[in-house]
Amino acid sequence: MSFTKSVVLPVSPDEAFALVTEPERLRRWQTVTATVDLRAGGSYRWTVTPGHVAEGTYREVEPGRRVVFGWGWDENPELPKDASTVTITIEPVAEGSQVTLVHEGLTEEQAAMHAEGWDHFFERLERLATTGDAGQDEWAWAPESLTPLVAAEAALAAIQPVLRALTPEDQPKPTPCADFTAHQLAVHLLDSLVRLGGMAGASLTVPEQGSLEDKISTLTGQAITAWRAVDLDGTLATPRGDAPAAFLASILPLELLLHGWDLAQASGQKLNVSDEVVTYIHHLTRDVIAQGRGRSFADEVTAGADSDAVERFAAYAGRAPIPA
Repeated sequence: MSFTKSVVLPVSPDEAFALVTEPERLRRWQTVTATVDLRAGGSYRWTVTPGHVAEGTYREVEPGRRVVFGWGWDENPELPKDASTVTITIEPVAEGSQVTLVHEGLTEEQAAMHAEGWDHFFERLERLATTGDAGQDEWAWAPESLTPLVAAEAALAAIQPVLRALTPEDQPKPTPCADFTAHQLAVHLLDSLVRLGGMAGASLTVPEQGSLEDKISTLTGQAITAWRAVDLDGTLATPRGDAPAAFLASILPLELLLHGWDLAQASGQKLNVSDEVVTYIHHLTRDVIAQGRGRSFADEVTAGADSDAVERFAAYAGRAPIPA
């Protein structure tokens, strides 16, 4: 079985090709994180929605015209890496570019499921190319099976729009974290992601180039990949002694969600995140926050009567909203 989908985008073929191949652009319509080695024989790994990772190998790459790659899903024996084939062809048309996707090598059931997915994401691609913003993906809003790592991916998906909207003028602004300006907090979050990846055995480095959203998304993806290889039922060595791996892994979604909210407050934005994700992270990290009071977290403050879930979570961590 195969599935075919076409859409006309009001952009040049080169820009259309970038939208379907470059990590920074893929994150705006199809993925939460994306690792891409764009060459014949190179591999890719995309977190399409929290907890669902597509992976495969590029077979043909013709910049601005065509890309062919194997398609499968991590930890899915029925459709593993490279088990099917996706071909995306880009042709110039009067309105811009026609993008045609053909997905082959699927069973009837797989074709139906992937048709639903490609329809969803191509609608987002068209919206992005037309308006410049596909909006938050409702499929990433409230994952059914939350774990510390899936929660980290969901938190990243929620804070990415905030990160993209930050401007140089926001850098010196105060945050609810009293010791940090927005710039200092961003640097702290990058350093934290490097350390958290190191706990899982990865050697991470903050990218020299790219936006803050790109740097945080890249490091988070690398850290989560490293943590997926860790037995969360075991322990890991830390400078303060051995600690439960699950306890350490829970710091990842905590850092992303809390500091994403801090940066939203500093820049006058609203962090849109589901109550389900916030509630899970809140319960997951209560002990982390309690043990860190006096060092990483202040005493709990009283949340306002009309506070939403993320504001109540921030209050538990000792944060109060910045007055409008």
